[in-house]
Amino acid sequence: MRFQDRAVLVTGGGSGIGREVCLAAAAEGARVAVGDLDAARAETVAAAIRGRGGEAQAFRLDVTDPASVTAFVEGAETALGRLDVLVNSAGIREIVSVLDLSLEEWRRVLDVNMTGTFLPSQAFARRLVAQGRTGQIVNLASTLGLMAAPNRAAYTASKHGVVGLTKEMALELGERGIRVNAVAPGVIRTPMTERYFQDPEMSATIRGIHAMNRCGEPPDIARAILFLAEEGNGFMTGSVLTVDGGWTTGKKM
Repeated sequence: MRFQDRAVLVTGGGSGIGREVCLAAAAEGARVAVGDLDAARAETVAAAIRGRGGEAQAFRLDVTDPASVTAFVEGAETALGRLDVLVNSAGIREIVSVLDLSLEEWRRVLDVNMTGTFLPSQAFARRLVAQGRTGQIVNLASTLGLMAAPNRAAYTASKHGVVGLTKEMALELGERGIRVNAVAPGVIRTPMTERYFQDPEMSATIRGIHAMNRCGEPPDIARAILFLAEEGNGFMTGSVLTVDGGWTTGKKM
């Protein structure tokens, strides 16, 4: 198995893409640290992994709080015995016109999506460098880190920031043996987007903007994340892997 006995830390691991990454990594033999702001959700995922014979530990994690992040990384290392992979999956978004977007909401989205990627990455990388170990970081960007969409100014800005941060960390950490890549998903059906799919017309529209005429599912993104994190891809860093069913390929006329 590709991740046998490797320690994989996942932020936002209690639901959506993060949850799927935890389950997929565990199925590949990883020891998993499930971090989530909702401690009960994190424990549910960890318990599911243990119920399947895997090894997992749940942590309450606020990715915007340096003390919480440090406790997560150090606690994961203690519980799992090592650090190998960090997946930054925690994220939020707004749906409001740029004219009506409040400063409070702007700051909240950027804090979770950008600062919430920077802090865990920094804490994780510091531990690896101090120990002279190599490792992998995979960030959750978005197709809106490469383009734009209406009513998502803060989300789009934050995900462009994640793309830039990914490249910067890859540049600075490469000689330390720490690879940093990102995945840019299209529309993925998760608890955060589920409301779209309750409206048949909206659901059909979403399918139609993708060349493959379907939306994505969490396993589509989890597979891409594990691909980037596996040791066999040792010369791949600073990359942004688009997994969007052809959304950014072009518009159907």
